[in-house]
Amino acid sequence: MSAELLDAVIVGAGFGGMGAAIQLNRLGYDNLVIVDREDDLGGTWHVNHYPGLTVDVPSTTYSYWFEPNPFWSRLYAPGRELKRYAEHVADKYNLRRYLRLNTVVDGARWDEDANQWVVTLAGGETLRARFLIAATGYLCQPKMPDIPGIDTFAGKVIHAARWDDSYSMRGRRAAVVGTGSTGVQLIPELAKQTADLTVYQRTPIWVLPKLDFGFAPAVQRTFARRPITQQAIRRTTDNFTDLLVLIAMWKYRYFKPINKFAGLVGGLHRFVSLRDKNLRRALTPHYDYGCKRPTLSNSYYRAFNKPHVHLETAGIERIDPDGVVSRDGTKRVVDTLVFATGFDVWNSNLPAIEVIGRDGRNLGKWWRENKFQAYEGLTVPGFPNFLSLSSPYAWVGMSWFDTVECQMRHMNRLFGELQSRGASTFEVTDEANDRFLQRMNELLSDSVFMLGNCATSNSYWFSGSGEAPLFRPTSIRSAVREQDRFPLTDYAIA
Repeated sequence: MSAELLDAVIVGAGFGGMGAAIQLNRLGYDNLVIVDREDDLGGTWHVNHYPGLTVDVPSTTYSYWFEPNPFWSRLYAPGRELKRYAEHVADKYNLRRYLRLNTVVDGARWDEDANQWVVTLAGGETLRARFLIAATGYLCQPKMPDIPGIDTFAGKVIHAARWDDSYSMRGRRAAVVGTGSTGVQLIPELAKQTADLTVYQRTPIWVLPKLDFGFAPAVQRTFARRPITQQAIRRTTDNFTDLLVLIAMWKYRYFKPINKFAGLVGGLHRFVSLRDKNLRRALTPHYDYGCKRPTLSNSYYRAFNKPHVHLETAGIERIDPDGVVSRDGTKRVVDTLVFATGFDVWNSNLPAIEVIGRDGRNLGKWWRENKFQAYEGLTVPGFPNFLSLSSPYAWVGMSWFDTVECQMRHMNRLFGELQSRGASTFEVTDEANDRFLQRMNELLSDSVFMLGNCATSNSYWFSGSGEAPLFRPTSIRSAVREQDRFPLTDYAIA
């Protein structure tokens, strides 16, 4: 057992965990440990490196406001640049000194006698800390589908989140299962390499045209010398994405025509991109825009025009050692299976580790028995000195950085009050948590989730009980304002 009392243990070395560490440093906390099961930092941008990986939010918006990157190569940068950006942030803010990589957290429990968190690592070692911050992200547990015969397949099996760079797809007869945002990026790239490619689609996705362009070196130098020029572009992309989400999703009751217009744009995009009307019909979503994460691509639909690319929509009956059998009896002989089936958000991710709070309260069990909830998307009653960055109602806007920086503001106000009082613990009150949850539910009543046609979306934004509690259904501006002004009386500070 470690005898040292740490200021904080941060679980997760992605952009959320790094943001939390930076904020703690600003507040004077330096005795930190950042634990991550992977072999390097960067979170999803370290783990994911499949062909075609890019951001699906403008790069100018997908970064910390306090640490702009003038060297994005494109408006929608490829994934390797996000990985480099993570490394830059870690180096500039000296975060590597806190890292414990290749380390799995088994669980954490609140020691009520000592007012400390006890974090247990795989192998039995424990860490003690005043504060515990879970920064594991929503998309950290890859999901493999439960398909009969999957274990009998004799060829190569790859999950997009565990891509094998040493395996060449050149000339392969491959099948891709999944057409979410990962599949939309991956499928056009595989279509360039494979001899035959079959795409198994359960649910069509809304795909809008992608207005993308490169930033020439001269433009990048201008951004570096005169940051105000990049800030001007960022304000444009920030405001556009925030407004689109606000009126098309959260204010669906009042702006339903805007939502329908987005659907019309997607329909026109399909019409222009696909020659075959049957393909257009098969790739048309039958749910409202915004029920499921939409995406942008100029190459996804066009990939299906290639003669060696096939779309299967009947569903998968089973997997044989040499191929995939659809429910209509069609068999495709393949040598490579690629699963772009996303992540298990609800069963093994909220929370990603076992967290036991005051009076033995188990966070995962409590959420499932009492609805998913977290005050300001960050703290939970019964869990003192605990921040969960990937919580119900935490996700603000479309860029994860909006969420992270809102939470950094909340930390600044909360920990600043803790320090000014000379206190050692904080815990959100039941009353404040209930009030926040009620408000979120009232706001969601105007959303596409509650009023739109989402029944056939198969969206990971919905829990198994039909709730949609991942997002905070407000504008980014509103969320930022509230982190600076929330009543300090909403916390019991002692």
